[in-house]
Amino acid sequence: MKQSRALTIIGGKLVTPGGVTDGSIRLEHGLIAALGADVRAQDDDEVIDAEGKLVSPGLIDLGVFAIDKPAFHFGGITRAALMPDQSPPLDYPSRINYIAKSGKPDLWVHPLAAATRGLAGMELAEIALMRDAGARGVATGRGWIADSGVMLRLLQYAAMLDLVVVAHPEDAALTGGAAATAGEIATRLGLPSAPAEAEALALARDIALAEMSGARIHFRQVTTARGFDLVREAKARGVNVTCGITPAHFLLSDLASVDFRTFTRLSPPLRSEADRQAALAAIGEGVVDVISSGHDPRGPEGKRLPFADAEPGMAGAETLLAMTLGLVRDEVIDTARAFQLLAAEPARLLGVEAGALRAGLEADIAIIDPDAPWFVDRTKMNATADNTPFDRQGTQGRVVQLIKGGVPI
Repeated sequence: MKQSRALTIIGGKLVTPGGVTDGSIRLEHGLIAALGADVRAQDDDEVIDAEGKLVSPGLIDLGVFAIDKPAFHFGGITRAALMPDQSPPLDYPSRINYIAKSGKPDLWVHPLAAATRGLAGMELAEIALMRDAGARGVATGRGWIADSGVMLRLLQYAAMLDLVVVAHPEDAALTGGAAATAGEIATRLGLPSAPAEAEALALARDIALAEMSGARIHFRQVTTARGFDLVREAKARGVNVTCGITPAHFLLSDLASVDFRTFTRLSPPLRSEADRQAALAAIGEGVVDVISSGHDPRGPEGKRLPFADAEPGMAGAETLLAMTLGLVRDEVIDTARAFQLLAAEPARLLGVEAGALRAGLEADIAIIDPDAPWFVDRTKMNATADNTPFDRQGTQGRVVQLIKGGVPI
């Protein structure tokens, strides 16, 4: 699917790295040709009137566990970085190569290579070969690499290859089979729990190893006050560390699980209200670099179980944009910063020429009505499963048109 005719979007509010401005944007040969107040459609151009709506880069979802094209398109996602926790794991070049081509032409899938064979945390996988096959990063998967020697070798190897390491920061020896964060709520509900410090311990070790090796490390989810402190301190020292979060962890606390609803059974588990407030502060301060969906749809066989036995995960692609725009309405961040978190920074980490409205970049564009109200109804979701923790919640912000490589989809 190649762009055969130039396309100009007029009348919109362009979400650029410098802010939101009125103007037009012209797309040609799959790239952004020009944008600004003085851009005009040429005679043979296809024209879309955005009527005062936001014209933004397509979202880049960093760290999904499944590819749901309809759900991604609904949420404005044009690229997704797929975690290696597949069946079989993405630990061979041939699997990486297949996944890298699987979403085209209307969705780009960027596979993350498994850090270790079978994601077992013991022996490094053939990361260089997987990079050559299309991997845009290397990931530890849902788990933490307990062996510090293996983790150091991984970081050193990734630094040599200039690949970002996407890590899951939870000390597995502490979390075990925990379904909740230790505290009053877990105690009252009688749920197996783990201390929030499991995150801080994992972060402290991996940050120290990243500092030793000079590697780029991205913690896919940081969710605790102490965790944000560690990332903040590491950045101040010049460590090449970034971190992400999902809407569930900045909008919900462990209070959301008091009715044992398994759609709130997540990994990492929901934290205390104090940690949630710390997350909002970290987003506002710029400590958090990426907001991702954590898209991990689970069917009824995994969710219609006692809370402690249910599989962790949520279907987050369709609500990612709307929940992040809520931060703009609450004045935690501005619109330009929201799309830096949703698109520009993920693009930088993955090394793709997209994620911002800038001439020469890929023409992946979302036209958004930020005020459009809608109701999250799991029975009408486009994902392969409906396990959203935001079911029955009202929100605002919808994609009205999505463009991939200059072609409306």
